[in-house]
Amino acid sequence: MIDPDYFRGLINQRIESLRQRQEQKDPEANSVELDQTRVGRLSRMDAMQMQQMGLELERRQKAELSALLHALKRIDSGEFGECLECGEAINPRRLEIDLCATLCICCAQHREN
Repeated sequence: MIDPDYFRGLINQRIESLRQRQEQKDPEANSVELDQTRVGRLSRMDAMQMQQMGLELERRQKAELSALLHALKRIDSGEFGECLECGEAINPRRLEIDLCATLCICCAQHREN
């Protein structure tokens, strides 16, 4: 049996953590200086790579935030912890590892194959 209040608390903690990270935006995601007289070619390449990594991290955090907000809606509707494919209960240990899980382990494995 899943305790919705317990998982709501975990989800809210994770949301708060993500929002704090977004407020402390990584300067690596800023635009790269292209002036060759100020920065060497390899330094620019490193900066461009770091910029892309920062942008990807930001994209992943936004996607996770969206999934967590969806999980909260599922808690409110009473559907949290139910597999979207088969309707069976998702193991609470699986949900603790992945708060956004929407499939039981069997359906997730079946989908991967």
